Amino acid sequence: TEETTMNANVGGVDKGLRIVVGLALLALVLVLEGPARWWGLVGLVPLVTGLAGWCPLYTLLGISTCPARR
Repeated sequence: TEETTMNANVGGVDKGLRIVVGLALLALVLVLEGPARWWGLVGLVPLVTGLAGWCPLYTLLGISTCPARR
């Protein structure tokens, strides 16, 4: 049913920025040394939400950067 599917709430520019930031943060895993390098895994969050086009935090806050549907 329509209620059980995730509705996209991340628009085009937002999606692109999330993917770029996610990849940049993930690159820290390769660049940094020691325990600090694992902070780069935080990049998975923006990367996955950008690729999926859906952000659970946006859902909780009632935010959407998607263009209005006609």
